[in-house]
Amino acid sequence: MKRMLMIWVVLSPYVVLSPYIVFAQGKGPAGDALRQMLEGREKSTVAAFEEMPAAKFDFKPTPDQMTFGHLAAHIAEANYFLCASAGAVPQHKAEELKGTEGKDKLVAAMRASFEFCHTALASADDSKMSNNITWFDGKPRTRAWAFLGLSASWADHYGMAAMYLRQNGLTPPTAKAAKKD
Repeated sequence: MKRMLMIWVVLSPYVVLSPYIVFAQGKGPAGDALRQMLEGREKSTVAAFEEMPAAKFDFKPTPDQMTFGHLAAHIAEANYFLCASAGAVPQHKAEELKGTEGKDKLVAAMRASFEFCHTALASADDSKMSNNITWFDGKPRTRAWAFLGLSASWADHYGMAAMYLRQNGLTPPTAKAAKKD
């Protein structure tokens, strides 16, 4: 009995701490997933905005929706906030865009925001997902919100851009790729 107790005393710290040691060694599957998604989301989204003619950056499907140019500015802003929050790095201070700056400037700003995401997400670490961040509304949220919000943001914004392209008789980049298969 004493021998069993002695073995437990020696081994218990390792048994209790092993999950923390294992998870601390890597950045984790959620951060890895964001980093893996980034390249494809960046490629598709930037290609969608390059596809739209400059003269159509003021297009909006209905009076209540944002223009295509405003969508580009919104994506850049969201990338800076969400990638900084997910990666636990300071947010980049980019020029505030209104969406009326013209295609070249807006696409360049979007590209720069995705480049920032590459840098910021390099430090995204699942072990920090329960840490608090300040969300858009000024309220505290866990960093997990940024991980989930970033993934949802990329999907939502690309879907919006694809719809705007189709309403202008253009084929979204991912649909072009599907036609080749």
